[in-house]
Amino acid sequence: MKTVDEYMKEPYRMEITPDTEEGGYVISFPDLPGCLTSGETIEKAVQNAEDAKRAWFTAAIEEQIAIPDPRRLEKYSGQFKLRIPKSLHMRLAEQARHEGVSMNQYCVYLLSVHMQ
Repeated sequence: MKTVDEYMKEPYRMEITPDTEEGGYVISFPDLPGCLTSGETIEKAVQNAEDAKRAWFTAAIEEQIAIPDPRRLEKYSGQFKLRIPKSLHMRLAEQARHEGVSMNQYCVYLLSVHMQ
């Protein structure tokens, strides 16, 4: 098992979300379940995130909980093939043309809006 300092050097993905109820920002690490923190500013939240991540690793090591490796984007090409009905293809192409963007850009937009 690695040390806390070795885990701290790994590229774990950090997600920053505005806290619409209490203000400030919430930070979580999708690969580290339950590891989250917050701060009044992004800078303070990021600073707190490093402390939270260190505490999470320390507790996981002490409790002998398996620590997952960070998911790496290099494993993903950013491309996939999708078969859709011709009628949907036509509707997507028409809507993209109406918006003045490529169908690829329009589909990325639709996916990003609905994946939140």
